[in-house]
Amino acid sequence: MSFETIKAKYIWRDGEFIRWEDANVHLLSTAVQFGTSMFEGIRCYDTPQGPCVFRLDTHITRLIHSCKIYRMEPSYSEQDLIEACLATVEKNELKDCYIRPMVLRGYGASGMDPKDSPIDTYIATWQWGAYLGEKSLVDGVDVCVSAWSRPAPNTFPVQAKAAGHYTNAQLIKMEAIANGYVEGLVLSPDGRLSEGGGQNVFLVRDGTIFTPQLDGTLLRGITRDAIMTLATDMNFEVEDRPIPREDLYTADEVFFTGTATEVTPVRSVDRITINEGRPGPVTLAIQKRFLAIVKGQEEDLHGWLTPVIRRS
Repeated sequence: MSFETIKAKYIWRDGEFIRWEDANVHLLSTAVQFGTSMFEGIRCYDTPQGPCVFRLDTHITRLIHSCKIYRMEPSYSEQDLIEACLATVEKNELKDCYIRPMVLRGYGASGMDPKDSPIDTYIATWQWGAYLGEKSLVDGVDVCVSAWSRPAPNTFPVQAKAAGHYTNAQLIKMEAIANGYVEGLVLSPDGRLSEGGGQNVFLVRDGTIFTPQLDGTLLRGITRDAIMTLATDMNFEVEDRPIPREDLYTADEVFFTGTATEVTPVRSVDRITINEGRPGPVTLAIQKRFLAIVKGQEEDLHGWLTPVIRRS
């Protein structure tokens, strides 16, 4: 799908709507020069009750925390940004879409001290289908373990969702595609499993679900947290712990989670087939429950959905 076909009409910029084409940032902005841009990826789903945003408040809280880690003070409260996200979806008359709030340092400072660069806030939204391909949710995907690793703890603050961190993810993605895979899995500096190039990862063995622990090399995924909650609701045992690379090859099931990725089965790793090479029963059960909740087909017991149109 080309960029032109997915663009919306309006982008929210510092309290006002501008045309999509007018959302420009200066070449010498701190964000462009040094990657100082905090962002979130959020999904809005078309439900029988109207468009609803998944875990909007949690995403915006993480955005504010990312800004705090990078000593950036946005001009807007969390509630301001929540309302702005909803207004942007409504302004663009979208029902099922992706939302990208961004807080970035603009044009000002030329060096490493960014205090003279203004802090600008944008919210974009557009239609976006399955991140790893149209059939990925049904058929699963083929992935590889990347030659690139995640940075060591205290190298980059991985709990901050900063644009500059994603040069690592781009290298992983490009390498995977060049070698005939859809996505890459990444190891931590000590050689244990960290996450996917742009998503968290889970393994299933003998009915128990495992995921790498938050060791300072992987993002605290909001969908990751939701899946752990749902799995517990469904009476699965869930453990977050160190996972060696070879556990990928011998797992009963492997699946990705993320805002863009949702719940995507992995059918092979490094051309080693996972079990029978098709989505397993645990993955499918969790995927079915997750998608039913976000699409408004099952009761939202955890209060994860925020309606776009809220009338008093």
